[in-house]
Formats: sequence, C-alpha cells, structure tokens
Amino acid sequence: MRSPGWQVWRAGWKRVRGASSSSSPAPGRAQPPWRVLFFGTDRFSVETLRALQAAREPRPNALVDRLEVVTVPSQQPKGLPVKNYAEQFQLPVHFWPDVGSCEDFDVGVVASFGHLLREDLILKFPYGVLNIHPSPLPRWRGPAPIIHTVLNGDTVTGVTVMQIRPKRFDVGPIIKQETFPVPPKCTSKELESALSKLGADMLIAVLQNLPRSLRNTREQPKEGATSAPKVTAAMSCIQWEEQTPEQILRMYCAFETWLPLRTLWMGTVVKLLDVTEVETSPDAIDRLRTENEALPGSVFYDKKSKRLLIRCKEGWVGAKTVVLRKKLTATEFYNGYMHQWFQQDSKMPLSQCRFQTLRLAKTKKSSKSQGLHTSDKT
Repeated sequence: MRSPGWQVWRAGWKRVRGASSSSSPAPGRAQPPWRVLFFGTDRFSVETLRALQAAREPRPNALVDRLEVVTVPSQQPKGLPVKNYAEQFQLPVHFWPDVGSCEDFDVGVVASFGHLLREDLILKFPYGVLNIHPSPLPRWRGPAPIIHTVLNGDTVTGVTVMQIRPKRFDVGPIIKQETFPVPPKCTSKELESALSKLGADMLIAVLQNLPRSLRNTREQPKEGATSAPKVTAAMSCIQWEEQTPEQILRMYCAFETWLPLRTLWMGTVVKLLDVTEVETSPDAIDRLRTENEALPGSVFYDKKSKRLLIRCKEGWVGAKTVVLRKKLTATEFYNGYMHQWFQQDSKMPLSQCRFQTLRLAKTKKSSKSQGLHTSDKT
C-alpha cells in the first residue's frame, strides 16, 4: 500500500496550494488515455519513449493520447537520442529547465534524465512522476547502476518503476520491480539494451491501471542499499598488483571502448583495447622458471595469438590492441617497444618490461558525454 508519509506530504501540499487556483493542475483523468510528459536524454531513455509513442497509436483503448518531451541542451553534433527520436515523430520538445505547461498532463515519466525535479514541479502532475531505474532498488542507487552492476559481477539485476520524491534520488516508493539474470561476460551496453526494453514494458503495464498501481506502492527496504556513483577516469586505471583477471575483465566489460582501460609504459599513458581472458599458460611465458618470477604488470608477446600477455594478481590477461600515441596492434607494440628486451644479448633488465599502475585523481567524469547511459536520474 502507499506509505502514510507520501499521502501526508501530498495532501499537505494540496492544502497549501488550494488558495491559488491559478497554479492548480488540470484535474487528473481516472483512466486512460493519459497525458504524459516525458523526461529523458540517451539510448536507455529512447526505449521508454518509443513504448509511449507506440501506446498513442490511434486504436481502441489507447493508453496515451498526448505526449511531449523534456530533454537537455547538447553540444553533440548528432544531438541526443531522445531529441532525435522526438523530432522524427514530431513530438513537442522542451529544453530543461523549460518544461512547458505541466498542468496539462496527468503524469510525468523519467528515464535517464540526469536532473533532480523540484517539489513544486512534481506536484503539478495529478499522478506524480514515475521513474524507470535499471537496478533492483535499493541496490545501486545513483547515476551509474548498470556500470556498477557489471563492475561488481552481479549475477542478478533488475528494473524498478518508482515514484519520484523531491530532494533525493532513487528513494521513492516502489510501484513495480522485476529481476533480470545477468548473462556471463555481459557488457554494460548489452545489459543496458536488455534493461531498457524490460523497463519500457514495465512502465506500460503500470500505465494500464495507473490508479491501482499507485495504491499498491511499497517503501524501499532499508537493508541492502548500495551506491552507484558517477564514473571517474581513475576507475579505468588497472592496478596490476591488486586486481585479478576477473576484476580486470569486468572493468573492460563495464567501460568498453568509451573509457578504455589505462596503464603506464615507461611513464607514458597507454590504453588497452580488446582485453581478453587467458585461460591457459601460453608458450610465451613457459620460459619463466616459475610463474612467480613475473612481476605484476610484466608483459610478454604471444606470437600464436598475436596478443600481449600481462601479469596481474593471481593470473594473466591479454590485450590485442593498445593506444600509445596512436593505435597499435599487439605485434606493432612488441616490435616497436618490447623487442629490445628480448634480444639475445640485451642488457635491459627484464623486470623493467612491464606496465605500471597509473594513479589519477578521482575527479568525476561525465559518462553521458561519452555516449553511455549511466542512470535514470531525475
């Protein structure tokens, strides 16, 4: 059932607002079709907007009859996905903080918007504002739930449709929640695609009987809450002495090519692309008397697989491509930077032929500027 606190908060606000009829919203409809104002920005958002657009197609028992969009201004040449989709279907678009005439809508819907909605704005909607969040709240509250799901190695995640409360992100009552098994070696992009479709379907189910759905909300449990903060460039730096192959491969799956894994080679930053699992001890490192002689970060070239093999905590990872001033294959990196260590009479100590951990300040890096959904922040 809906929490008493939410009912008191909303009822109290209505009493305060009652003295000024000019600021009151239009009366909410008791049943579909709904008038929906959508807030969103990225690929994750588009799937929900697509479902709402399909729901307003002319037919008996239409679910939506009015749909407008609020997004954010962007300097990207191609424009944000939500803006492009809205223009394709000739939907009215507003740019935050302009939201148009909210009083003319029944309900707001948020998916990966990135801004906190004000209390007075939320209460202009007779049915409030719904949020599609790609995690089983209260786990992974914050702007990057999908990335943290992959980084942490979660085997089960989910989607939550919740009511937005003012002043804080991701703490509102749960309207609908479903779990989703995370496939092995799943990337953030793949998981985002699956969860965006699940979230869109869940929203449509909620809208089909919105009043009843809102009467049956439940508060989020206090136990199990975790944070999914914004991604920083420092999170992409491999710590060879401390991270296992599994952890490094999860980093690669979480960040993919939009934030390549980073390390140091002779004081120069190197980006590792096409990071792979190393299942068996390859021929390239068999000449070591024991595996322990290879220090963390030690690099060897495997001619058979044409990749670099890099020692980390409790094992090895592979890399087929690197970026050192320019993009290089593993073979090109070996010939240009490693070959001198492996010449028969080389006086260069083999212990120096290794990557070093890059230390960066933990300043926030906007994942949205890199084109990857991080959250459904309101």
